[in-house]
Amino acid sequence: MMSRFVAFLRGINVGGHIVNKERLQEAFTSLGYQNVSTYKQSGNVIFETSETNVEGMKKKIEEKLHKMLDYEVAVFLRTIPQLKNIIDLDPFKGQQTEGTSFLVAMLPNAHSTFPFQLPLTIPKSTAQVISANGTEVFSVTHGGGEGALPNQFLESKLKIKATTRNMNIVKEIVEKYAENGLSA
Repeated sequence: MMSRFVAFLRGINVGGHIVNKERLQEAFTSLGYQNVSTYKQSGNVIFETSETNVEGMKKKIEEKLHKMLDYEVAVFLRTIPQLKNIIDLDPFKGQQTEGTSFLVAMLPNAHSTFPFQLPLTIPKSTAQVISANGTEVFSVTHGGGEGALPNQFLESKLKIKATTRNMNIVKEIVEKYAENGLSA
């Protein structure tokens, strides 16, 4: 049974690490993944596989990208049903929408209890970390270059690698790639 995964890659096409989508697709195809495509910025790679060992797939993709690009790329794998669950949580309900960005940070592991009391405002900003659920942390930013702050804050405080996407991108990926006939 085939499953569709989204690989969210940290640090692709930012900070001088420019990689075209064809090269990324080639990397995933060479690992035996099928129907490989990228969405918007190429740090979002969608693919299908019958593999079920998510940790093994993550390690294999990270090793392939490191070899190909000569720098480390953290990979965060989610299935389309997992992404649908994030949307269904409606973590930004009741938040002011004017001039606001809603961000989803993906963590490598779930925290049974989040180590900070939420919501919390990131120092020297108006950006807020508003909630956490499993391997995702939800933040709100208000322009002025604050978009990168939640990811940097979480990485520094939790001593982990994370990657962040706008909630609109998560919704667009689910709308475009949700498909019947594939398993969760």
